[in-house]
Amino acid sequence: MSFGITELLIVLAIVIVLFGAKRIKNLGPDLGSAIKGFRSALSDNNDEEKASTDSAATGNVENVSSEADSDDTPKQDTNV
Repeated sequence: MSFGITELLIVLAIVIVLFGAKRIKNLGPDLGSAIKGFRSALSDNNDEEKASTDSAATGNVENVSSEADSDDTPKQDTNV
């Protein structure tokens, strides 16, 4: 089952009536910018993953500690 030229023209006419010519004209650039943003987000995500795996492989892991943990004072048990 394939669509002929008549069916495609009917669908195009319905789309123009529903959305209007102005909105359809803006659809191309909007779709292009959405695809561009999606691709840049994917590449940014891949770059971050690559950087995190590279730093983990080379042993450049940050050691984060707070001053409260470095105290030598004993901690009290609050579950009394």
